[in-house]
Amino acid sequence: MVSQTSDALTSAEIAAARLIGIDWGSTGLRSFIIGEGGVVIASAKAKLGASSMQGKDAFASTFNACLGDWIVQLHQAGKKLPVLACGMVGSKHGWIDVPYVDCPANSHQIARQLGAVADVPVSTALTLSTDVYIVPGLLFNPIHAAPDVMRGEETQIVGALNAYPVLHQEACLVLPGTHSKWANVRQGSILGFATHMTGELFAVLSQYSVLGRLLTTDSDEHNSAAFIAGVEAARDHSQAGLTHQLFAVRSLGITEKLNGVELTDYLSGLLIGHELNAGLAWRTDAGLDSAPLVLIGETALCQRYQQALLNVEQTHSLVLPNTAPQGLWHIANAAQLV
Repeated sequence: MVSQTSDALTSAEIAAARLIGIDWGSTGLRSFIIGEGGVVIASAKAKLGASSMQGKDAFASTFNACLGDWIVQLHQAGKKLPVLACGMVGSKHGWIDVPYVDCPANSHQIARQLGAVADVPVSTALTLSTDVYIVPGLLFNPIHAAPDVMRGEETQIVGALNAYPVLHQEACLVLPGTHSKWANVRQGSILGFATHMTGELFAVLSQYSVLGRLLTTDSDEHNSAAFIAGVEAARDHSQAGLTHQLFAVRSLGITEKLNGVELTDYLSGLLIGHELNAGLAWRTDAGLDSAPLVLIGETALCQRYQQALLNVEQTHSLVLPNTAPQGLWHIANAAQLV
């Protein structure tokens, strides 16, 4: 599903446009017309994630479908803007495989290793093509643990650091999502990070496990008390083990102590609670207890994490929206694309 990409840009939007940005993740694509300083002038989204693409031609045709109208309008106004994309579009299963940058890394080091897809066709009638640059992900290789990787979140982190310079010195950034990231930032560099498959585990358990038969996942209704009960179970009884506590979702349903909506929120709270237990311990080990704690991402999900954090540790956190457009701008600037 492509939405809003056919909307014509106004003359004022065209005049202010400096960069075309794309946040192309596994499950969706968000595109932006970006102005000076990372200001979003126009945006659109499509449920055409990188994981649904089969081959390079699929990426090219999807790019054309989602951004072609914008590029043609800009071309007709005499503007050819650089295009910069981040996310899973640069993975081994993406448009091209852009090698990871080793941590520690800042925006300049990331900008020096952009990948490029040259001469992407946009309009046959106008014989118009463009070049697409892709932001590399990050690789963290801790001495006594398995390696960790991210793609897309590094761009959001760069955006957050530039939007809030106070975070440059030291911060713990949390990016909830399918694969939640906890990042250690000092002096404007990402020193390391830890990934938790919280969102994906929730999806797998909801769709493919015995628990799914009892859940109500197609409702807009939420039960805050059940969510907090799950967080508290993880907080107070983590010694029981996650796998044992997951089975409690089934037993609570079978004994009718919780209904389908309540069980869904209880499961969410349980998984997020276990992530917070590990993440806060990781924050302590990284020496970030006194550093600002910042949540970045989709507002409703960040608010859920904030609610859980207040219950687990009475920790107040700053909540930021998706900062990928600002990150794309600053990486493009560091790469001298704008």
